Amino acid sequence: MSHTPTDTPDSGRSPLARRTVLGAIAAGAAAPGLLALSSPASAAPAARQADLPGGGDLGPNVIVFDPSTAGIQAKLDEIFGQQERAQFDTGRYAILFKPGTYNGLNAQLGFYTSIAGLGLSPDDTTINGDVTVDAGWFDGNATQNFWRSAENLALNPVNGTNRWAVAQAAPFRRMHVKGGLNLAPDGYGWASGGYIADSRIDGSVGPYSQQQWYTRDSAVGGWSNAVWNMVFSGVEGAPAQSFPDPPYTTLDTTPVSREKPFLYLDGGEYRVFLPEKRTDARGVTWGNGTPRGTSLPLDQFYVAKPGVTAETLNAALTQGLHLLLTPGIYHLDRPIQVDRANTVILGLGYATLIPDNGVTAVRTADVDGVRLAGFLIDAGPVNSDTLLEVGPAGASADHSANPTTVQDVFVRIGGAGAGKATTSMVINSRHTIIDHTWVWRADHGAGVGWETNRADYGIRVNGDDVLATGLFVEHFNKYDVQWYGERGRTIFFQNEKAYDAPNQAAIQNGDIKGYAAYKVADSVSTHEGWGLGSYCYYNVDPTIVQHHGFAAPNTPGVKFHDLLVVSLGGAGQYERVINDTGAPTSGTSTVPSTVVSYP
Repeated sequence: MSHTPTDTPDSGRSPLARRTVLGAIAAGAAAPGLLALSSPASAAPAARQADLPGGGDLGPNVIVFDPSTAGIQAKLDEIFGQQERAQFDTGRYAILFKPGTYNGLNAQLGFYTSIAGLGLSPDDTTINGDVTVDAGWFDGNATQNFWRSAENLALNPVNGTNRWAVAQAAPFRRMHVKGGLNLAPDGYGWASGGYIADSRIDGSVGPYSQQQWYTRDSAVGGWSNAVWNMVFSGVEGAPAQSFPDPPYTTLDTTPVSREKPFLYLDGGEYRVFLPEKRTDARGVTWGNGTPRGTSLPLDQFYVAKPGVTAETLNAALTQGLHLLLTPGIYHLDRPIQVDRANTVILGLGYATLIPDNGVTAVRTADVDGVRLAGFLIDAGPVNSDTLLEVGPAGASADHSANPTTVQDVFVRIGGAGAGKATTSMVINSRHTIIDHTWVWRADHGAGVGWETNRADYGIRVNGDDVLATGLFVEHFNKYDVQWYGERGRTIFFQNEKAYDAPNQAAIQNGDIKGYAAYKVADSVSTHEGWGLGSYCYYNVDPTIVQHHGFAAPNTPGVKFHDLLVVSLGGAGQYERVINDTGAPTSGTSTVPSTVVSYP
């Protein structure tokens, strides 16, 4: 996405608390709202080598405040001053607030900055003030406000409404806004986001100029408007289904969800909370007391710092440790290999993995319950066949009871420098949940060109029963998404075709004009998608014609709901929406062509 037009984000536990928790564990299932602070059965082996320590400090780029800390606003302003325009720089920061109340703050967030509370519930950490994303740095255009996040805080906005004017890769998770939420920049300039999950907004959400948005398992006091594509699943207070006028796609529940792991303080001890899986989920996980799930102490994590080698990271995993990636840049000369069920890799502050020599950055075995969350993979200058692989080729084990989750794991090819990858993300394991990703072949920045940052395919799903909730995939040279697995489901998809195609011949796909943004293989008999959009902006050659945004077998088991394609300002056109169905786009009006149901 770039600047594109639109028509209109045990040490501290008391003995009594320990006995209460352990008693609940011994009894089996916890009562509703009771935290089970046990480790998953396979989280740590019976014996552990002693050569790599677990736990330790979180490094210089994790800034931790408590209510008595002096100079909080000045530190927030210092980090923002450094990161406001630092779109492709190397600074990475996680700003953490211990439970308590903080008054009179305005935390403005720039690039690669995450802000989070350290309680078990957002309401444990209250800011009487704002967590703000605006677009003054870019003349009021919010379409490049990428790579920043807010989690696990309660806000009392100063003027009653918090501004969160973000684009892709900017999740708003486990937040409680005691007021309204404005998703547009000051002046209502262009905006292209975004993602909210497990959050409660007491007032109304005003997207205003936001082109598209996905909200999952949350509660809102109202929703004021829609531009092209607003999708809701499991959201209390969501507007009723009405696509395309207004373009609301509303599912009462989310079929399967499991919230992202998060760091918190248990007294004076850091732990990582692992929320439990929910089926037919609706509303927040934390609304009726303590959330449900398990918890791991920090000493079961290897706390990684920039400069550590992939060999050391793999040794930690082999030892039975999980990985906590503190903010910074990590260069890899071999893949990070996850072979143990229930392994957690959690990044803070947009920790960034760069494969230097054409390797894959992260691979997992075909095991239960791996949680990958909160990091960025940046392609290196030597072409990688893949950047992230979930499960090996041919993976077939049933993971329905305990799926792997890929959450806020973002992929970038080019922008910060030349990078190449044939296929960014490959999902082989069954039942994997991809919950919010932005897989982006850069359209601006350094190392950008049709062949310079060549990347043919964004995501390839081979595994059966895979669910994607919040899928953003943009600008690939060929297919952005290819789906080969059976019974796949996608709730919300946002795409732009590659801006920089030099001519019609460069994107010709046999006798079809252009590669579909989202292609379901002809061999698939069952698939379903809700709220999917593809945009074209062929600014190098505006005469390029894209036959369709979506391609799928024409069979009763393959179903799509609420599809749209749109030509941004008339730079290129679509002939159809899906297969040979749907009206063409035309002219420069930037009006979507829609299909409500297919077939």
